Amino acid sequence: MAKPSGRDRAERDARRRARSYAVRQQVHELRGRRRRRDDVVAAIVFVVVVALAGTAQVGWFTVGPGAPLPSRSASASASATPEPSRTLPPKSLSEDRTWTGSMTINRTKLSIALDGKRAPQATANFIDLAETGFYTGLTCHRLTTAGIFVLQCGDPKGDGTGGPGYTFGPLENVPKSTVKKGGAEYGVYPAGTIAMARGTATDSQGSQFFIVYRDSELPAPGYTVFGEVTAGLPGLRSAITIKGTADGSTDGAPKVATTLGVIAVR
Repeated sequence: MAKPSGRDRAERDARRRARSYAVRQQVHELRGRRRRRDDVVAAIVFVVVVALAGTAQVGWFTVGPGAPLPSRSASASASATPEPSRTLPPKSLSEDRTWTGSMTINRTKLSIALDGKRAPQATANFIDLAETGFYTGLTCHRLTTAGIFVLQCGDPKGDGTGGPGYTFGPLENVPKSTVKKGGAEYGVYPAGTIAMARGTATDSQGSQFFIVYRDSELPAPGYTVFGEVTAGLPGLRSAITIKGTADGSTDGAPKVATTLGVIAVR
């Protein structure tokens, strides 16, 4: 058999190099496809995470008073998702005076006073909703038991997203910010305070309100204070708030099902 010539060896080497190059190219293309696939998957995951985070943030700021009522980090907010059925009453309904009356929550009767002079629009709003029976039978859907101590009521949907068919602002009679925490300013809301809940916007007040059952500090810009509980607060604490929330958390539905009864003012 004849020995392979130098030319034959060169051709074989060239073919081996060509095959090796083709294999490397295939591996490179496969890795490229995998990287592109991984990039697409990562992008999809990122979009989903961002969307979920956005949804969580919206939920955080629109269902209670808080940073911004109650917010889960200690504050009192309500979302503004009104049903188009009513119109905001004029400030003049408050008559620029103090109103007195009562509010029944379950079997607890509270004596209340409304400040029509310092918070005329919020007072007029509350009076109109109370006198037309809007509040009767609605639940108090939210109780906070740490950081801030409020019972939130007045949502026709019962989940923090409902309203009377309108929203209003600006804020009225907001406690001065006298406390600083981590660079943020807070106002003091004494036990017995009745204030409007809202969302992040200061003009998102509607029908939801909260009762402060223990002294609390809420962040600026704060919440409209339009009234106070003048008697009966210990009964509210012993019957409802001391029982905590249904799921044992520090912010949720009261463990004791809580319903507004008749609210009467004069």
